[in-house]
Amino acid sequence: MNATMTHEAFLSASVRSEARGSGAVWGTPLTLLRLEGAAALVGATLAYSSLGGRWPVFALLFLLPDLSMLGYLVDRRIGAACYNAAHSYLGPALLGAFGMTLSGHGALGVACIWVAHVGFDRLLGYGLKYGTSFGDTHLGRRGGRTP
Repeated sequence: MNATMTHEAFLSASVRSEARGSGAVWGTPLTLLRLEGAAALVGATLAYSSLGGRWPVFALLFLLPDLSMLGYLVDRRIGAACYNAAHSYLGPALLGAFGMTLSGHGALGVACIWVAHVGFDRLLGYGLKYGTSFGDTHLGRRGGRTP
């Protein structure tokens, strides 16, 4: 029993060490980042609802940021840059500010959908990409290792 516990402790330490060495977030900070994603998803969805947004439009546009993955057809660096541009909160924040400046409910609604998408991805553990591989993200490694 003691040997098993020692082996489990060793494996846990190995995982933590690998995560630290990769620059990935792990442990409680990772949990908090995922919960922040959930909060963004819920908050943006509620904001969209309060704007009187139409749900078919929400459903249609929700996955639109994922088209940015087409950049990976060119190469990993361009794919990561396209993905990160579409999966950062900066774009929807700018769009939302623009919409508020012009009192444009349409821009605000699209910004809410965009934030909801990014929050959903963060909740699932999909983070901003590094140019090394699609699975290398700021939230840790996703999927199998790709060359």
